Amino acid sequence: MKRIMMLAALAMVFQIGAQSNTELIKHFEAYNKQMRAQGDVQGMINAMTHLNILVPSEARKDTLAYIYMSEGQYMQALNTIGIDPKVDDSDIALEVKAMSLKAVKQPERALVHFNEMFKRNPSPALAYELAELNLQLQKLDEALTHINYGLANATPEMKHAYYEQQQPYQVELKSAFMYLKALQLFQKDRKNNIDAAVDILDDTLKASPNFNLVNLTKNEILRQKQMMQAQEAQPKQ
Repeated sequence: MKRIMMLAALAMVFQIGAQSNTELIKHFEAYNKQMRAQGDVQGMINAMTHLNILVPSEARKDTLAYIYMSEGQYMQALNTIGIDPKVDDSDIALEVKAMSLKAVKQPERALVHFNEMFKRNPSPALAYELAELNLQLQKLDEALTHINYGLANATPEMKHAYYEQQQPYQVELKSAFMYLKALQLFQKDRKNNIDAAVDILDDTLKASPNFNLVNLTKNEILRQKQMMQAQEAQPKQ
């Protein structure tokens, strides 16, 4: 009899716990819905974190990480879903890992995820990211492959934003690829490819006169050319 009473008491505890858990899930689902309606991002993060503890879900975890990334909280995004590539990574998870790793200055690791994104859904925008990362890592042949893809597939309505000025600005994505092509050429041979790189930069400015970064880069390349010429002109000891 005593044993039966103990089992009955345990069953009641589990039932109360299940009811309590269900009520909590309903509460945080309603809370999340209200936070979305109010545009309260931190509230959405709190609600989804609680829901993910109560009812773990890869899709919800990916969405939570995406919200962190969108708010510029890159380490929180990576802590939520990790940094390692997984065969079953969703498209959202791939984007979060790629963009967040790039933002925290981990280009080699970011490149892995960008490559996978490009395999799944190739696009000029992704080709630009890959070209830029490969240039950073001095993988010049790989960079050129993506630059050529971008030049062949970018359309006039596609744009790329730059932020080196106080006021951000956009240029045609094709102009952005032309800029990267000049950089790739210059990095391949910093002594003999200067004039060819400057010619590409001049063509880029004709296509996009507001491309301030091209002017800055061109001036720096010409400055380096002057320095080399001055060194070569010095009499040998």
